[in-house]
Amino acid sequence: MTRSSIFMTFIVGMILAGCGPEPDTFLNNKVIAHRGAWKAEGLPQNSLASLKQAIDIGCMGSEFDVWMTADGILILNHDADYDSLVMETSTYEQILALRLPNGERLPTVEEVLRKGMSQNKTKLIMEVKPSKISTERGQELATKAVEMVHKMGAQKWVDYITFDKHIGSKIIELDPDANVAYLMGDKTPQELKDEGYFGFDYNIRVLRENPHWIQEAHDLGLTVNCWTVNKKEDMEWLLDNNVEFITTDEPEMLLELVNK
Repeated sequence: MTRSSIFMTFIVGMILAGCGPEPDTFLNNKVIAHRGAWKAEGLPQNSLASLKQAIDIGCMGSEFDVWMTADGILILNHDADYDSLVMETSTYEQILALRLPNGERLPTVEEVLRKGMSQNKTKLIMEVKPSKISTERGQELATKAVEMVHKMGAQKWVDYITFDKHIGSKIIELDPDANVAYLMGDKTPQELKDEGYFGFDYNIRVLRENPHWIQEAHDLGLTVNCWTVNKKEDMEWLLDNNVEFITTDEPEMLLELVNK
């Protein structure tokens, strides 16, 4: 038997065994759970439990925030510190001693990717946080994030967002095929297109002040996301304007609206 026929036999066997590549079945309902689906059930933000809840209720995506510890571990937390420990100046061993209100440790990016990759309907929206130490450290965080995603083969699960233009540019440089959206709200759709972004993810106030940016983005082939949208009237306005994604602390409310 030739090498090529052995390879084909292996692939066929994997598929028959149910181990082959699965078709993309990611949801397309616009609902991005902000720091996971945490609010309704009183779960910790940026926890594995809130990610699981976002998956269980059928969100299109679950957003989470990423910092890098002093010894280079990528960890989830929204603020720069938690329970008096600063993420960027503490070691992972120090952070291991911390507990979320439900008893979980602060999860690592590796743990979140592993959990997210166990299913194929909810995407993982990774917010890479700007470093408070230096631009260079932010670049290192961006590099480690992309390397981790590729190492785990998680590219189809992960989209990136960031407030830091240097981090955004680094991710696009490292992975031109990655979906990267900008959060700050100070760039026009044309500027984002020119810089290689997938789209923008702007605060609802920015879009209310610049509603023409939605159509401009669509005309340029960019996607539109909006944060953090918790009022029904804002959700309805965005749905009427055909945005691709809406980031919310109230995913259950938004799911009801999109499923009407």
